[in-house]
Amino acid sequence: MKAYQVSKDYSISSLELVDISYPKLLPNQVLVKMKANSLNYRDLMVVTGYSSWKPPVGRVPVSDGVGVVVERGSEVTSLAVNDRVAGLFLPKWIDGKLTDEKVGGSLGGAKTDGLLQEYAVFNESEVIKVPTFLSDVEAATLPCAGLTAWHGVTEKGDLKPGSTVLIQGTGGVSLFSAQFALMAGAEVILLSSSDEKLALGKKMGVKHLINYHQMPAWEKNIMQITAGRGVDHIVEVVGGSNINRSMDVIALDGTIAVIGLIGGLSAELDTVKIMSRQIRMQGIEVGSKEMFSRMNEALQHYQIHPIIDQVYPFEEAKSAFYHLEKGATGKIVIQY
Repeated sequence: MKAYQVSKDYSISSLELVDISYPKLLPNQVLVKMKANSLNYRDLMVVTGYSSWKPPVGRVPVSDGVGVVVERGSEVTSLAVNDRVAGLFLPKWIDGKLTDEKVGGSLGGAKTDGLLQEYAVFNESEVIKVPTFLSDVEAATLPCAGLTAWHGVTEKGDLKPGSTVLIQGTGGVSLFSAQFALMAGAEVILLSSSDEKLALGKKMGVKHLINYHQMPAWEKNIMQITAGRGVDHIVEVVGGSNINRSMDVIALDGTIAVIGLIGGLSAELDTVKIMSRQIRMQGIEVGSKEMFSRMNEALQHYQIHPIIDQVYPFEEAKSAFYHLEKGATGKIVIQY
């Protein structure tokens, strides 16, 4: 079967499409024929060998994927052939709080192969059925970006109708976050670098749209929109020193969900403001299978469709990564 592997050069251009042996099943495992993968910024860091995300040569990258069960082990009871499933980003985090034991083994990273391959083997517990109304392309976007947004906005956000939420950017996590915030009845403020991207936000139902290239002092705009109070919740996808700007517009006792790191892995923060404003700084590490199940129920009930930027065939996976490197509006998907 065909699979992509990280090469010793650690670059998009040197991703290798190779033939590997078909995986063999243990009694508690299922064999899944992959139908689609979606890309996340983390996948780019793996492929390019960035910092602690650097994998060994030969790693199969990409955490997100959806496929169909084509074979099951003799001890599998909860899944049947032809069930459509997605792999869990954190296969050991089934329910409850995150622990050191549950955080290991994330797909397509430094320690575990990912899903950019024609077939993949999972333990029975490491997959989840996906909503029937979504296409393969749409369902492939759920395991990382969708669940991360759900965790940050819904599980930890405690949003109520009328809550104010600041969403930064129009990548996959950001747009999922906007959809979930709107679902909760929140008032959403969307930051983006272009009017074209903001037009998509308007189409989604976002009321307040700010082009930060045209309005570099966007903090003032947000304080005007909120009558000087600030926002209740921020989806912080930039990270680094940008967190200080988020702290300038968070309401008293508000929450900043720290999800992204494109602005850097570290920064000097105004700790006095964290104390004086009683700011909750909440780190978000994707989510559990239990959360995934609740998200699926909400997607089904509200008929929420993920926002897809572009779909590439499996043979053009490198082009999909180059697109990701330049930036995307919504999700980039690879289809088999």
